[in-house]
Amino acid sequence: MPRRESVVPPSMKNLHERFRYSPGVKAGPFLYIAGQVGRDESLNVVEGKEAQFVQAFENVKQVLTTAGVTFEDVVEMVTYHTDMRDLSLFMQVKDRYFTNLDRLPTWTGIGTTGLAMPGLLVEIKCTALLPD
Repeated sequence: MPRRESVVPPSMKNLHERFRYSPGVKAGPFLYIAGQVGRDESLNVVEGKEAQFVQAFENVKQVLTTAGVTFEDVVEMVTYHTDMRDLSLFMQVKDRYFTNLDRLPTWTGIGTTGLAMPGLLVEIKCTALLPD
């Protein structure tokens, strides 16, 4: 395996080209996933809190799947929230993706006043362990 490899799901090629960044990067034994938010392939912010949280996790899932790993391989998650009062709902959505209690990542949740686009509620950044 190369020392460093970009991971770009087909649905994120427009982001890769337009904003000139990699949604994921394999480096050594790790996959680093750029912060994923609740926007669709057309870069539209998804309406509704729960729907936006689901879309953000689905975007993380796309990067994981493209790299050949799953949520069980995630070892660290950092989330940025524009309203910490939404944390309970966010956790309910999170628990749909992290289902194996023996393979939970570390998690740091941070409150912030804003994200990359107006209307975004959460950004999810992850690091996963790649298979040997």
